[in-house]
Amino acid sequence: MKQVVTPTSKLSEACKYYMSSPSYCALKGNTQKDYSINLNKACDTKVEGNKQLGNIKLKYLRYKHMSIAYEQWTVKGIRSANYIATCLSIVLNHSIKFEALTHNPMSLVKKSKTKPRKVMWQPDQVKLFLDTAYTDFRWRSIGLIVQMAYQWGQRIGDMRTLTWDSIDFKNKRLDYEQSKRGVDVHLPIRDDLLAMLAVQKETFDFQEYVAPRTKPIAGAYTPYNIDEIHILINEVKDEVNLPIELQARDLRRTAVVEMVEEGVDLLGIMQVTGHKSPQSVKPYLVNTFSGASNALERRFNNDDKH
Repeated sequence: MKQVVTPTSKLSEACKYYMSSPSYCALKGNTQKDYSINLNKACDTKVEGNKQLGNIKLKYLRYKHMSIAYEQWTVKGIRSANYIATCLSIVLNHSIKFEALTHNPMSLVKKSKTKPRKVMWQPDQVKLFLDTAYTDFRWRSIGLIVQMAYQWGQRIGDMRTLTWDSIDFKNKRLDYEQSKRGVDVHLPIRDDLLAMLAVQKETFDFQEYVAPRTKPIAGAYTPYNIDEIHILINEVKDEVNLPIELQARDLRRTAVVEMVEEGVDLLGIMQVTGHKSPQSVKPYLVNTFSGASNALERRFNNDDKH
């Protein structure tokens, strides 16, 4: 392969070179998009007056540039900042392979740690949200995305792009491939969700997405982006005064915790969520009074039998 990244290449050029590499091309489409967006954010960051990080040549990149940039990224949130740093590190490590860099200056930046979220939706909050969303057509797709994410324990990102060919109405089941890990998931569809899907299909059967925008853009009913979903979910929450801390990403954790509290083992949870190992499920687990009560009740009920 002809080397097109050198010590005199700008960081932005190194990013473009990485995004033409086999490693990048092997990533899932959504992951590629996420990397591209975050690498652009990194390159646009101003670190020396009006000079952008992307315009600095690789041989001149230093720890101070990365530290200044990271500090700016944390303004939008530690989780977001760490993801940008991770994407940029991948590019820098890729450049090292081609001797365009001798070390990765981003690796020297101490990243802030985020506290694991413990927020969960209560069943009555989910019901109130859905009842509200389904009374207004402009919120119907958002309601459906929330209901699918909650009942199936799936990521919002996958539910927003779910297509009709994944829904088997006759056998009441969902069959689709998760975008993040490429895991095939097969789940039953409960009657209440099936009924809502049938209503939605009557309206949007002419196009491929299960829960698209309720208003077309340039004649096309395309999926909401993540920012739009957050905005619309907040609109529904505000309508009925649901807690501001409830977020769409908490629905998957809520589903996992509810399964744990009902005594579902980790293997069963993994079959629902698509996680490949018990270790990957653990970040979603939190200690709850209900879970502890159920565990102790089962323990002492077993003692009584002996």
